[in-house]
Amino acid sequence: MTESSSTESDYHFNIPNIQDNPTGWGPCSLPEQFQDMPYQQFSKNDRLGKVADWTGNTYQDRRYANKYQSQFGAGSQYAYFHEEDETTFQLVDTTRVHKPMHHRGRFRMNQQRNLRNRERMKQAQQAQMQVLSKTAKGRERDRIQQVRKWQKQMRHKFDNKGQAPVKNRDASVTVRPEWQVIEEMDFPRLGKLSLPNVNEGKDVYTCGAVEYYDKSYDRVTCKLEKPLQRVNRIFHKVTTTDDPIIRQLTKSEGTVFATDSIIATLMCATRSVYSWDVVVQRVGNKLFFDKRDDSEFDLLTVNETAAEPPHEEGNSINSPRNLALEATFINHNFSQQVLKMGEEKYSLENPNPFIQADEDGEVASVAYRYRMWDLGDGVDLIVRCEHDAVMLGPNSEPQFINIKGLNEWDPRCSGNIDWRQKLDTQRGAVLANELKNNSCKLAKWTVQALLAGSDQIKFGYVSRVHVRDSAKHAILGTQQFKPKEFADQINLNMDNAWGILRCIIDQCMKLKEGKYLIMKDPNKPVIRLYDIPDNTFETEDDDEDDDDGNDELNEGGED
Repeated sequence: MTESSSTESDYHFNIPNIQDNPTGWGPCSLPEQFQDMPYQQFSKNDRLGKVADWTGNTYQDRRYANKYQSQFGAGSQYAYFHEEDETTFQLVDTTRVHKPMHHRGRFRMNQQRNLRNRERMKQAQQAQMQVLSKTAKGRERDRIQQVRKWQKQMRHKFDNKGQAPVKNRDASVTVRPEWQVIEEMDFPRLGKLSLPNVNEGKDVYTCGAVEYYDKSYDRVTCKLEKPLQRVNRIFHKVTTTDDPIIRQLTKSEGTVFATDSIIATLMCATRSVYSWDVVVQRVGNKLFFDKRDDSEFDLLTVNETAAEPPHEEGNSINSPRNLALEATFINHNFSQQVLKMGEEKYSLENPNPFIQADEDGEVASVAYRYRMWDLGDGVDLIVRCEHDAVMLGPNSEPQFINIKGLNEWDPRCSGNIDWRQKLDTQRGAVLANELKNNSCKLAKWTVQALLAGSDQIKFGYVSRVHVRDSAKHAILGTQQFKPKEFADQINLNMDNAWGILRCIIDQCMKLKEGKYLIMKDPNKPVIRLYDIPDNTFETEDDDEDDDDGNDELNEGGED
């Protein structure tokens, strides 16, 4: 008893010191063991129910999802951030996952169904082969082999995601190792440029003669189509420095010289997908934009901005290059066929400077306007612009027009819109599809018409007679627009176009005298400015002509 009683007396209970806060709740002073420790401030608005809610699933309603968060932003000091890498974490669970009833056996059933279908097709082919003659059997075997070969190619063509692999396009010119990149201009940055309030250009020289438009082609429909004819006429596509009129103008006025097609390409650079290049020559304080002699700069692109541009290779009629040749052929012939050939022409002040006495054949209908724009800061731009024809307006006044041909090559490859079915009834849908697939080409045509000051721009819808024949075409209809109204319709911002051109001119004006190259990257939305040797793109035959031409240009460049 004595031992047990002494043991019990060793156990005692000490009453803790309770601090009473008569004016509020919580501790009155900071205990010694918690001195100099970080302390999270609290308020009566803190929701303390989270201490007892171990699962967090008490309330499934979304209204109570944030029921434990403070309204005053408290808690950020002890917020939890998990910085460890969870990629090596594995959940060890060997239990079998039970599929729902509607998923069980689906793959197996589909596989069995495919096997049965293949077996039936094989039996049908064998039965068909028994009744065929020897010649027919050989043809059928060849056909089956071609189908299997095509199926194998299609399986290799697409990757695991079911998408065709991206093919790298070729550059318009091979970049040599010694060429140095001076500047890179990406399309998003160019798309934000703007040069507003550019005044209308003034004519400094006019020449050439154009024929009148035949208004009977306005009545052409899909039911009354007309075959496209071959018009053997000469089209002069002379570059800037080879133009004798520009050589004369350099002596008196202007600081930047180019043709309308080159300026339109630079202005619409942000819409382009395919690669192109422009040669830049700095002579004195003058700047010249040229195209290469052996380039394909004047070929028209086809479905360049489509979701799936043409990708066939080799000698296929639907390869990008063959389609470009076909589109250029159609545009040349259509623009001359719709004119009143052999009748009186409308002549400008001076004759066509490019007609030579030894040329065999008739020159195409064209009028040239050399126009000048003041871009500010001493930059005077002179551009050789073109008109294709003339027509009489409502008051019998002459109106200059530009004539362009749109071509249809395969409806299945260009939006499944068949012109022969929809052109007469849904012309807006046809034009909208062309604006989507050929945005860059239509924008350049519109810019050329605006630079030339044309009153109208007329489009012709030309289609293949047969989808697999690129030699025979038919005119299905025409459509006419005012250039400014059409520019608004296709979202062509001329302030941005002038801003892009002025940016490129300013970059080139900073360069030393010499030759440079502007090239659009074939696979990226970027244009680059290269420093190239002075003898690049020149042949021995051109050296003598260039020497004479440079003397004239240098005379014009001296002030």
